[in-house]
Amino acid sequence: MIVVRDLSALEKVNYAVVTIGTFDGVHIGHKKIIDRLITSAKTNNLKSTILTFFPHPRMVLQQDADLKLLNTLEEKINILKQTGLDQLIIHPFTKEFSRLTATEYVADILVKQLQAKKVIIGYDHRFGRNRTATIEDLVEFGETYNFEVEEISAQEVDEVSVSSTKIRKALSDGDILTANAYLGYPYMLTGVVSKGKGLGRQIEYPTANIAIEETYKLIPKDGVYVVKSKLDGKIVFGMMSIGFNPTVGGTHKTIEANFFDFNQDLYGKKIQVDILQRLRNEEKYPSVEVLKQQLAKDKIASLDFIKNHYVE
Repeated sequence: MIVVRDLSALEKVNYAVVTIGTFDGVHIGHKKIIDRLITSAKTNNLKSTILTFFPHPRMVLQQDADLKLLNTLEEKINILKQTGLDQLIIHPFTKEFSRLTATEYVADILVKQLQAKKVIIGYDHRFGRNRTATIEDLVEFGETYNFEVEEISAQEVDEVSVSSTKIRKALSDGDILTANAYLGYPYMLTGVVSKGKGLGRQIEYPTANIAIEETYKLIPKDGVYVVKSKLDGKIVFGMMSIGFNPTVGGTHKTIEANFFDFNQDLYGKKIQVDILQRLRNEEKYPSVEVLKQQLAKDKIASLDFIKNHYVE
């Protein structure tokens, strides 16, 4: 998959089938559209192309600090690489870009730069300055500029939007199994391992403190989770705490993973942690010793889940 962040670098002969959207989560609803895009491109000997925007338009136009996304940009790229897509165009979304008229957007972006021969788009897609142009306008542009428009039905669009909404709600509620079912893969957190207070090591449960740089990334509900990660080329399972460590007087939220049968130094490394199951809420225990006893129970519950779902 070619990733293009500057449209001027795109080869002009890459005639494309294009779909447009944020594709946050790249979940099972999105994948149906992507499969349709790829099939159409292969049938017509064209390049399957997604045009997406970063930052998210709402972050720019509404300065929506409360908007939380399912993927960081890096995560989205990595997921899309696995779909068989030919080209991912990440166009910078700015206030200036949002002011393009529908005609300017179609003529300059879709036709001149992307060389679109077909556009697959939702029935409710709107574009151009103040989002005033509709799919009917796009069909007219297609007749003018010689590209085909294929409409994604209301049912398919609703499936995509509903599952995105459900995923965010499920994660906020701690319902990781529902979120993962809609995603079609385990929800992931990606960050750099940073030094913590070392308390975990003192109580025989050393943890990797994961610092996530992207403040827009949605963090699931506080609690303890079963996780897996690929560390030094090996799949490693573990358990992870999201929360404030109230037993030891924690004052800020941390994400700490304890990996089983793994003791290499991870400081400074960027790792991806896949969340598999939620075990319990975060609790404040009367002492560190009681916390340690609970962690032993959490490990048993984690290993039981792993045995039942991941070990043949």
